[in-house]
Amino acid sequence: MKRNKTSKAWLHEHLTDPYVQRANAEGYRARAAYKLMEIDDRDRLLRPGAVVVDLGAAPGSWCQVAVQRCGGGRVFALDLLPVEPIAGVDFLQGDFSENDVLAEFERRLDGSRVDVVLSDMAPNLSGVATVDQARSVMLGELALDFAVSHLRPAGRFLVKVFQGEGFMAFRQEMERRFQSVQVRKPKASRDRSAEVYLLGGQPRA
Repeated sequence: MKRNKTSKAWLHEHLTDPYVQRANAEGYRARAAYKLMEIDDRDRLLRPGAVVVDLGAAPGSWCQVAVQRCGGGRVFALDLLPVEPIAGVDFLQGDFSENDVLAEFERRLDGSRVDVVLSDMAPNLSGVATVDQARSVMLGELALDFAVSHLRPAGRFLVKVFQGEGFMAFRQEMERRFQSVQVRKPKASRDRSAEVYLLGGQPRA
């Protein structure tokens, strides 16, 4: 009974969420689009002609924003889950930490360096806070390794991380590997959510 009430409360909050309603009206696949827009409006990540990689891209709302804001650029999306096609997005289904998927991505990249790596990934929640937090940090670490390997010298990396055990260690690792690291908490993030975004700039050689 309690779980049913919780599900109903979540559904009501979701359906009445102004960002959900706005996404439905404006054709975005998820409310998360507005998180990226807000960060980009402030930090100007997505520029015309940029090469952008979206890790954990499903359902594709960040790709939609990237395509709109990077006219003339290239947008790559990688995810374990299928993503419905988006014009202007080169999608690769698979685990980007596996060698064969990484090799296929690099073949498509064809020697280019990447301007921006985005990661809005979150683990499938188990309901056990310590387990979910550890999985979140692990995903962040995988995305960080990918970003440092593929970004150009002036490149930038935006990653979602949940505050909790392991967060400060991950932030310190970001600071070790990027010349600048900033914390962003967009208004479109729900107040109760522990999620924040770390923005790294200029990977260290």
